[in-house]
Amino acid sequence: MRLILSRKGFDSSAGGCPSPVLPDDSLCVLPIPDDQSRIRYDQVRFGGRRLGKLARDLSGGRVRGGDGAHLDPDLLAGAYPREAGWRPVLGQTGSAQGHLRNQGVTAGDLFLFFGVFRRAELRQRRWRFVPGSRPFHVLWGWLHIAEVVAIDELADGALSWARYHPHFHGQPDAGNTLYLASDGFRLPDQRSVFPGSGVFTRFDEQLMLSDPEGRLPTQWRLPAGFYPGEDRTPLSYHARADRWRLAPPWSYLKGAARGQEFVLDLTAYPELEPWLDTLLRTGRGDRPRP
Repeated sequence: MRLILSRKGFDSSAGGCPSPVLPDDSLCVLPIPDDQSRIRYDQVRFGGRRLGKLARDLSGGRVRGGDGAHLDPDLLAGAYPREAGWRPVLGQTGSAQGHLRNQGVTAGDLFLFFGVFRRAELRQRRWRFVPGSRPFHVLWGWLHIAEVVAIDELADGALSWARYHPHFHGQPDAGNTLYLASDGFRLPDQRSVFPGSGVFTRFDEQLMLSDPEGRLPTQWRLPAGFYPGEDRTPLSYHARADRWRLAPPWSYLKGAARGQEFVLDLTAYPELEPWLDTLLRTGRGDRPRP
């Protein structure tokens, strides 16, 4: 099984700001803007809220409720109206998809999604980031792959339930790919059975990737089991030895500023399975609609 740390959601270049951690500690992921998407921010729900006002207030008006939202990965059944047969799905294209292909990512592998977040509050009926708070990287969801689908190779009418998805409405790309979630899965040497996709609904320290003592979100503090040493392939895009420092129980990493998909072969890192098992127990998964 491969583990893919996959960066998704608002950031300084896409959306212009972090996604918010709401006052009740909810991790509210804002999809990046997409002019070609048929989904609008005002149509996407997070709990009882529509994302349009959050996106508008926190972006300073750069993103508005009527703008197109790239709802991807799409993990929660209640986030948006869809046809019968829907299941959680992730799309990827371009160089990021090329990297996943070159790394051999396929059915049975596991995406862990992370993004940049910052604490937010509602003040005088407008959302704002808490003054003095800092952005950080945090894990917010997962998807276990059941099937990898090349969009350009689909027959007419195939996957009709997925035609709402932004990856059916972008520019042509031979690498345009969908990753469909499994119904459930188990880590190779663990007993727990988890939903094929889900989210971490509340902020928790164990979801943090950024070092609490670091200055930048890309300065990570990971479990010591991530440390590559000299005898196993490191997390992709992080092969340089000077990026890593081991100080048990932690492994410190200077994360790559660019790149969306960072891949690790778990067969060489079996000590990470108990960490993943504990992590996934804190999440919430939606089963596919019948």
